[in-house]
Amino acid sequence: MSRIAECFAALKQQKRGAFIPYLEANDPNYQTSLEILKALPKAGADLIEVGMPFSDPMADGPTVQAAAIRALQAGATMQKTLQLVTEFRNNNQHTPIILMGYTNPVEYYGYEKFCHDAAKAGVDGLIIVDMPPEEIDNIKPYAIEHGIDIIYLVAPTTSADRLKMVLKEASGFIYYVSITGITGTSTATNDSLQKAIPMIREASSLPIAIGFGLSTPEHTANAVKIADAAVVGSALLKTLTSTLDQHNQPTKDTVTKVIEHARSLAQGTHSVLK
Repeated sequence: MSRIAECFAALKQQKRGAFIPYLEANDPNYQTSLEILKALPKAGADLIEVGMPFSDPMADGPTVQAAAIRALQAGATMQKTLQLVTEFRNNNQHTPIILMGYTNPVEYYGYEKFCHDAAKAGVDGLIIVDMPPEEIDNIKPYAIEHGIDIIYLVAPTTSADRLKMVLKEASGFIYYVSITGITGTSTATNDSLQKAIPMIREASSLPIAIGFGLSTPEHTANAVKIADAAVVGSALLKTLTSTLDQHNQPTKDTVTKVIEHARSLAQGTHSVLK
């Protein structure tokens, strides 16, 4: 059983949902992102998404875009992103790590080499936002060979037929993009989630994570009442941004404030018994 499957199985036994925070690798620099990554499990993170910095995103809103630019200006590379996970794994062997990003950097790195190096670093899952299932064979054989789950995004605009085709290729969990737009710009209504999640459950038995529109403990609590996990990215990155100095450098408050915010979101998530 993979680390992701073990995590969701354990949470199911505990009758609670998963809190999945997102951070951008190397934002605002390598050491600060490593300190945040290492501290997140103790703050209540059940799984963690790590963004692979990219200069030309499609789904990221202004907050995540700014984080990626800061990371790239601080010297982010794919090697440093994998090194971040390697250093995290020195002290944590149980929290699943999912890398989230875009096709271009992964293709440039080389699909086979990427999966080999990601698995060696301790990566458990991949979300490649702009890779459609029609092109998944570029990387899927190497991901399977190295025990890495391919996690797919589905959205309110995904048709029933498309949903079945997409989810046939998915593993790990399903990421439901709860709004039709970019990250961190609006929040899905409870009615829309109540309609969408049962349709996905009919098409797949994999756990479902809701993301793209969550920013408060109330949002994460509501998400896990309906689905299995809540993903928060932009709200945490806004907190990080608010602590930086005028040169986008971290201050003494950066790690502390981000972790405090993550802890409150985790408490909201875990307040719900399913």
